[in-house]
Amino acid sequence: MRFMNYITQWRSAAKEALDRTAITVKFLCWLHFTDNYLFSATHVYGPSMLPTLNLAGDVVLTERLSHRVGNLAHGDLVLVRSPVNPNRCLTKRIVAMEGDTVSYFDPLRADAAQVAVVPKGHVWIQGDNVYASHDSRHFGPVPYGLIQGKVFFRVWPLDSFGLLDQ
Repeated sequence: MRFMNYITQWRSAAKEALDRTAITVKFLCWLHFTDNYLFSATHVYGPSMLPTLNLAGDVVLTERLSHRVGNLAHGDLVLVRSPVNPNRCLTKRIVAMEGDTVSYFDPLRADAAQVAVVPKGHVWIQGDNVYASHDSRHFGPVPYGLIQGKVFFRVWPLDSFGLLDQ
């Protein structure tokens, strides 16, 4: 009789552990799906997007659907995997779309303006602070595949909480 009591207790504990594990796994799957396919929070910092984003850093929400369905436009803030260092993500503004012609001045090169045509499947990105931004003027047009999402909402600092204007 005592043996049966132990088995019943063990079965009850095992069932509870399995239920809790299933809830945890479901939550982690939901979190993974939300973070990779719907939206995610990202900490962005640096001088390249002054005055839109703060030098010390902002926490922004990035939605991850627009770039998958081709719903990007001139002036959108995007989170982009760096073409130079794939371990870093950059936050820049779309200046030109595929087929557009861009005239730009590269402060590191000559005095004359340079002209580039954005190829199909690419965008031209630049920081709002052109003097402190490492962007398409340095590494050329960025493929759509490197775009991680569209930045749309600032969460932190609280005094700037709200939608980011284009």
